[in-house]
Amino acid sequence: MLIMSVDLGKARTGIALSDSGESFAFPNCVITEYNTEKLIEKLCAKALELKAELIVVGYPKNMDGSEGWRAAECKEIAEKLSGKSNIETVLWDERCTTVSAHTALNFTDTKGKKRKAVVDAVAAVIILEDYLSYRKNKKEQANV
Repeated sequence: MLIMSVDLGKARTGIALSDSGESFAFPNCVITEYNTEKLIEKLCAKALELKAELIVVGYPKNMDGSEGWRAAECKEIAEKLSGKSNIETVLWDERCTTVSAHTALNFTDTKGKKRKAVVDAVAAVIILEDYLSYRKNKKEQANV
């Protein structure tokens, strides 16, 4: 199954895609859009272009596990995205993914404008890798 992940941001939204075997996550692009409705349209078009069968949207819970205003916004966008795209959409805890993305980019010595351009896509990859790991473990436990 091809799974697309989304790391929502106020200006830049990162997109990643899995392979059909759900083994790997790859950065795809960053969508720059400030208007929520236009962003949802662009995400629907991207999901259609990538032939996504499932969409995973990063869910920014607070560090204590509670849901703040940003989590509520992401939940609303995910619901609209699911409705407009007719693709199942799930929310996935994204705590610390942007920090992890910056750490990964430190290891590759990516700086400046290039870093700003890719950090959101890298965060989307981290969200998707975590979700793929969960799905794999869930399948393995079902087979025990």
